Amino acid sequence: MGGFVTNILSFVIAIAILVAVHEWGHYIVARLAGVKVLRFSIGFGRPLWIKKYSPDQTEFCISAIPIGGYVKLLDERDCAVSLVEQKRAFNRQSIPVKTAVLVAGPLLNFLFAIGAYWCMYMVGVPGLKPVIGVVEPASIASRAGVIAGDEINAVGGRVVATWEGAVLEILGQMLDEGDIELQVTGQDGSQRLVVMHAAGRESELTEPGQLFTGLGISPWSPVVPAVIDKLTPGGPAEQAGLISGDEVIAADNEPISSWTEWVQFIRMRPEQTMTATILRDGHETQFEIQIGVAEDDGESIGRIGASVLIVDDLMAGMRAEQRYGVIAAFSVAVTKTWDMIALTVRMLASMVTGGVSVKNISGPINIAQFAGQSASIGPVAFLSFLAIVSISLGILNLLPIPMLDGGQIAYQMIEAMKGSPISERTQIFGQQMGIIFLLLLMSFAFYNDLTRIFG
Repeated sequence: MGGFVTNILSFVIAIAILVAVHEWGHYIVARLAGVKVLRFSIGFGRPLWIKKYSPDQTEFCISAIPIGGYVKLLDERDCAVSLVEQKRAFNRQSIPVKTAVLVAGPLLNFLFAIGAYWCMYMVGVPGLKPVIGVVEPASIASRAGVIAGDEINAVGGRVVATWEGAVLEILGQMLDEGDIELQVTGQDGSQRLVVMHAAGRESELTEPGQLFTGLGISPWSPVVPAVIDKLTPGGPAEQAGLISGDEVIAADNEPISSWTEWVQFIRMRPEQTMTATILRDGHETQFEIQIGVAEDDGESIGRIGASVLIVDDLMAGMRAEQRYGVIAAFSVAVTKTWDMIALTVRMLASMVTGGVSVKNISGPINIAQFAGQSASIGPVAFLSFLAIVSISLGILNLLPIPMLDGGQIAYQMIEAMKGSPISERTQIFGQQMGIIFLLLLMSFAFYNDLTRIFG
């Protein structure tokens, strides 16, 4: 329940921030252009809170439906306008002015992303070195000559320092060229160039969570020894005679090399009796354990009531923090924002042509889950989430769809070419088509969310 509440609150806060940023762009440029702003709303529907500010007595309000928002400008197409204020109506402005007001919202979303990344890189962005843990036999990576323990130094000639950077570059190069060129350093210190041939499998590899599986690699992760820390009083492990500090080295004569293997062995054998070989004070001893049972999402699993002893510095040498001074951090932030914009646009274009899986389209449920997870990790992770969603919001609003800023900008371009405004009937028809398209898009995104949840 706590996780659900965290997800919802984080989602509402994130959307409120990003919508406020977007609409503030429209508001500021409209004010600078002399256009009268009637209302600035966070959310849709019935206003829950209203306060009037500025000489124009603009209504600033928070409305009942917290997804989205709008800026209402004085416009003769919506209401009667006095002769005195006609020059301040949006529809009376020149095409460059109207276009500037429309572009300002998405532009401020991009500037917000730059600001977020700038703060992140000055504070320091933690990450893991892009070291490969496992390479599956006969996989794309294996055939290319990738070896477990290789560290990725560059992708397509672009230097990477963390797994996040490596993944983004891998996606970008795969969309551009199909094949993925990696510069890696082996465990012996030798450097070599490997090429993973992924052409023709872009749609499969871009499905959520399928990139590493499809390529046949997994990031390095520490092997946690199966050493017992705490025991549940009266639990199966304590009853069998196990104590803190015991290391499990075998179960029913099957070697156990990590805590993960030990947990998996136990989970698969609820209510069974097994023999554990324990290393205690340098001596091997066997204990017979009657495994208990617990419920996990409706499934019966084995439990013995023991927790793992976490060894210090398991990640030693694998952490990579990106931290820069004020000027360098700004340059990195601008580059990062541009790269994210370019990657998002390429992915959207490839979705249209079928090159990228449309399962990447996320709806409010998935976004809320990411919001809650990033907020739980810390401020830097939440800022990164805000930057990514802000970029997506800016790009989405620039799409040439009526009802969005991009559609209205397209109307201005058509008006400039034909020398007269588009007829009201055509605009109404375009808005209706835009609403239908957005409803279909939202429905599909919601379907993707439910598919991820229920499998």
